[in-house]
Amino acid sequence: MHQRVDRYTARPDRTPGKFRVAFTGDSFNPDGSFPSPDVGLSVFDGVPFVELRGFPEHTPVISPQQLGADQGVIMRGSRVSRETLASPADLLAVVRFGVGYDNVDVPACTESDVVAAITPGAVDRCVAEATLCWMLALSHNLMGKDRLVREARWGDPFRYRGCEVGGRTLGVIGLGRIGRALVDLCRGLGMAPPIAFDPMVSTEQGQDAGVRMVELDELLTTADFVTIHCPLTPQTRNLIGARELALMKADSYLINIARGGVVDEDALFDALQSNRIAGAGIDCFVGEPLGAPPKFAELDNVIMAPHGIAITREHGMRIGRMTCQAMLDLAEGRKPVGVLNPEVFDKPSFQEKWARLTEGLGA
Repeated sequence: MHQRVDRYTARPDRTPGKFRVAFTGDSFNPDGSFPSPDVGLSVFDGVPFVELRGFPEHTPVISPQQLGADQGVIMRGSRVSRETLASPADLLAVVRFGVGYDNVDVPACTESDVVAAITPGAVDRCVAEATLCWMLALSHNLMGKDRLVREARWGDPFRYRGCEVGGRTLGVIGLGRIGRALVDLCRGLGMAPPIAFDPMVSTEQGQDAGVRMVELDELLTTADFVTIHCPLTPQTRNLIGARELALMKADSYLINIARGGVVDEDALFDALQSNRIAGAGIDCFVGEPLGAPPKFAELDNVIMAPHGIAITREHGMRIGRMTCQAMLDLAEGRKPVGVLNPEVFDKPSFQEKWARLTEGLGA
């Protein structure tokens, strides 16, 4: 059974008869243990041809030297760049521990005959629950009321008067799996019919999900809770800036559990500091991990988390099992779920590489 993953320097040559999977350095606690009790290693139980290792250190960008002769890499926050894939002769796949992939150069993976994959569906529930958690915490001024007790100021509760979510409108930016899970969670709370903005979702698809599709400006002027669940792309970078924030209602809230960079942080800070919007929940920041507290820390109408508000016991298990299963699928000749570049399977050069790296495994 695979109970342990040793962290050692990559060997220069591939091990015959083995499919070697590496975990990036940020997959581990400082003591070398995994941060989650179950990261899916049981998927490899009874599979002797899979060999596991961990990068001995974390680097912002994975280097060719770190890869060595690995056939698969399970990655978290490290970046896979074109330089990473400078000599990808033995690399078959990189699988992201999560659903965001702005740190993966997908076109470069395709050019280098490398599968790039994520774990779709693994974080739907936990991110949706975390968003609802912040909707309630912000609207009920949870942080301010908590501070009253900590500072023994029992006479000021009306200073932090909250509002109920009933009758209020949820506006979802990005009606993918997470956005739809949030809409489902909010049913039964007595809220107004939800609205969403997503250029990739048709009016009919929105109706099937019980959501009215609108343009971004209408969403911002209508919604009481604006929640962001879209990837960071050139099209979504600074999607929410000063102009967009000015459209929001003074008693509305913005929640970003997607990616830093989708919201212009300077513009958001100004809007919060001047109370042009009621508050915000921020889980993602530009340039994370941050080396110092962000300027938002000085504001009372903000709740923050270090890109981890949605971390649960269950989500780590789901993601871990999906990443490991993706590697096992490739090793056994199957296409995994969550592939970002399915066109790579149509390349003869990839097919030759796939066959070469998996030939005789398990024999």
